[in-house]
Amino acid sequence: MRLSRFFLPILKETPKEAEIASHRLMLRAGMMRQEGAGIYALLPLGLRVLNKICAIIREEQNRAGAIELLMPTIQSAELWRESGRYDDYGKEMLRIKDRHDREMLFGPTNEEMITEIFRAYVRSYRDLPLNLYHLQWKFRDEVRPRFGLMRGREFLMKDAYSFDVDAAGARHAYNRMFVAYLRTFARMGLRSIPMVADTGPIGGNLSHEFIVLANTGESEVFCHRDYLDFEVPGEGVNFDDRMELQGLVDGWTSLYAATSEKHDCEAFRGLPQDRQVSARGIEVGHIFYFGTKYSEPMRAVVAGPDGAEHPVHMGSYGIGPTRLIGALIEAFHDDDGIKWPEAVAPFSVAILNLKQGATDTDAACEQLYRALSAKGVDVLYDDTEGRPGAKFATADLIGVPWQVLVGPKGLAEGKVELKRRSTGARELLTPADALARLTA
Repeated sequence: MRLSRFFLPILKETPKEAEIASHRLMLRAGMMRQEGAGIYALLPLGLRVLNKICAIIREEQNRAGAIELLMPTIQSAELWRESGRYDDYGKEMLRIKDRHDREMLFGPTNEEMITEIFRAYVRSYRDLPLNLYHLQWKFRDEVRPRFGLMRGREFLMKDAYSFDVDAAGARHAYNRMFVAYLRTFARMGLRSIPMVADTGPIGGNLSHEFIVLANTGESEVFCHRDYLDFEVPGEGVNFDDRMELQGLVDGWTSLYAATSEKHDCEAFRGLPQDRQVSARGIEVGHIFYFGTKYSEPMRAVVAGPDGAEHPVHMGSYGIGPTRLIGALIEAFHDDDGIKWPEAVAPFSVAILNLKQGATDTDAACEQLYRALSAKGVDVLYDDTEGRPGAKFATADLIGVPWQVLVGPKGLAEGKVELKRRSTGARELLTPADALARLTA
C-alpha cells in the first residue's frame, strides 16, 4: 500500500477525552473516530489490525473443533423471556420495538438465540458434542463508557456455545476452549492468565477470565508469579484427548489466580511473599460452564442412550476482538507510539523514502516495494513529500514492526537502514540482504 493513496488521518494533538494510552494512540494514529458515546468507527488502519486479530481467533477456534455461523444482531424479546433473563438483564440491554410494536432488542450476547437454533435441529445425543461460534457486533449500554474500545457500548465479540449430553462432556468442551484461549492470546504476543471469575448475568458455577496484566487495567487481580513463566500449549496439542487437555487445564489452574470478585485474601497471603502478584488487569476473554441453565427452561433436549430426553449441558466462551486492539496497545507501546507484535500489525514493513523525487531513492524504494509485495509481505510505502523527521514519527506512531530507511547517503554506499520498532535496533544492509531478512 502506498501511503499517498492510503487513508491515514494522523492527529498532531491528543484529544482531551482520551485517558489511557490505547485510547490516545488509536485516535492519534488514525485508527478510529468517535461517533457517539462509546461508539467508534474503525478507520482503515484499525480495521487491518482487527482483521488480523479475527484471523487468529478463527484459526484457533477451528483447531479446537468449533464451527462458525453468524447470528443476527436483533433478537426477539420472547426468547429472553423464555430463559427468564429479559427483565433481569438491566439497563445495559437496548430494548426496541419494530413498526408492528413487537418487542425486540439489540443483542448483548446470544445464549438464548443459539439455544433456539440448537433445539430446532438437534434431536439425538449422536449429534453431540457440538460447538458453534460467530464473530458479531454487540451493544451494551454501559453506564459510563470510557477508555475507547476498552469499554465501549458497541463492540465486536467472538462468542462460542458448546452443547454436550452430560456434565463430563461439557467439561471437556470447557477445557478445549480454555486451551484454545491460551494459544490465541499467545499467538498475538500476549501473556494471559486464567483467573477464577464471577459468572455475572451469564450464570453458571464455573468460569475463568483470561487476564493480561497492565497498569491501566480496569480492576485489581491477584495471582502467583509463576504464571508469568508457564509454557503455552503448542500446535501439537490434541483437542480430542480428554486426559491431555485436563492435565493442561489442571496445570494452569494449580496456583492461585483470581479476579477481585473472587479474591480470597487469606489464601493469597499464604503464598510466599516473593510469589505474590497484585496488579491491574485487562480482561481479554471469559469462559463459562452453566449446565442446563438455558436448556431446561427453553426445552433444548436430546434423546440420550437410554432413550429418554435430557436437557443438554452448555457453556459459552467470549473474546472481544475490538477490546483486544486496546489491550495490545496497552501492552506494547512507548512514548513515540505503538509497538505492534508482528502477528497483528497492520503492516509488517514500512519503506520510508527519505528523499521523495530523487531518481536513486525512488528506484530503490520501488524495487523493494514490488519485491516485498510479490512475497506476500504487508508493506506500507511512504512515498509522500514529507520531511524525514515526520516520516520517522509517523512510522513509530503507527507501530509497523520493521522500517526500511532509504536515503541518498546510504544508497551511495549501496546500503539501506533496517530498523526494528520493538527494540529500536538499526542495521545497515544492502537492499538484497534487507529483502532476504524481511522475507525469511
